[in-house]
Amino acid sequence: MKRAMMIAMTLIAAPTLAATASIAPFGTNEKGETVNAITLAIKGGMKVVILTRGGALAEVSVPDRQGRLANMVLTRPDFAAWDRGGSFNTLIGRFANRIAGGGFSINGERFALPANPETGITIHGGAGGWGTRLWTPRLIQSGSTAGVELSLDSPDGDNGFPGAVHVTATYALSDAGELRIDWRATTTKPTHINVTNHSYFNLAGPGQGTVDGHQLRLFASHYTPVTDKMIPTGETAPVAGTPFDFRMARAIGPALRTSHPQLLLARGIDHNLVIDGPAGTLRPAAELIDPASGRRLLVSTTEPGVQVYTANNFNGSQPAADGRLLRQSDGIALETQHAPDSPNQPAFPSTRLDPGQVFTSTTVFAFGVVK
Repeated sequence: MKRAMMIAMTLIAAPTLAATASIAPFGTNEKGETVNAITLAIKGGMKVVILTRGGALAEVSVPDRQGRLANMVLTRPDFAAWDRGGSFNTLIGRFANRIAGGGFSINGERFALPANPETGITIHGGAGGWGTRLWTPRLIQSGSTAGVELSLDSPDGDNGFPGAVHVTATYALSDAGELRIDWRATTTKPTHINVTNHSYFNLAGPGQGTVDGHQLRLFASHYTPVTDKMIPTGETAPVAGTPFDFRMARAIGPALRTSHPQLLLARGIDHNLVIDGPAGTLRPAAELIDPASGRRLLVSTTEPGVQVYTANNFNGSQPAADGRLLRQSDGIALETQHAPDSPNQPAFPSTRLDPGQVFTSTTVFAFGVVK
């Protein structure tokens, strides 16, 4: 975190009431279950809205350099769209990103996962993963911090994954403008865990265009190249001389329009960047700035990587809350996580979790403005 603090940031601040947390019904799903919306608010007007359906971020309203509030995440027009929206802005598990080969083996035992029949790939834990589940909330409020602990029980055999897993994801919003996510999980059998938040950010706000003009900095000197099926080759390659070199902040748009073979495979950026510094320690992963509004997002994490995704599959079939149809690069996801296909890639950091162990992970989204 010391490195993160070296990056100058004007944090959101204004005298008002202490941080607050509240909960209210948001809608009723097809099972007749009530989906709630948790609202976290701090001084200066910043507000975060989290849905118990998938732990989705429905709103992250942040002021610009003139103090004007706007939502920093792409969103949905109504409850029905959220309820059928897959993993849009949600918490992801049991395994974020891709697993190849239809599953994995632990101690010689093979575990088959629901996979695309054409590719044999499982993505985001398979259909009906954690991003579609109803999480149980517990509000947290203490002085300058407001939050919610979301908990979920994933049974043994859930989507083919072994072990009964109990998981909590705690969102905490502080008066410093930081939204922190702390994960904790345990299992009854050896299994694999890889989690993330899959929010799409656009710091300009709704209806203000793509993120092409946003300045992106990645604290990553290497990335993991992929095959034509978007599965890592097993290599860890330097970003130098590639479109993935954001070690110095630069606009996103020009990088998306190069003819690099990896970009052609993904139709944009959809790659795991290996974060510099030791995994397990909170350190900066990505910095995003919208020059027009002055808004800045600094992402720090304990995870070894960040999947940078420029919404390449947005094709106009999904409406946003303002009625616009979402298209490529309308947002960018900065998914802190382990590398894709880690259960089948022995050279990558392990995602295995055994009974008696506690999985933990922390990611911090720090919002502010540049002058």
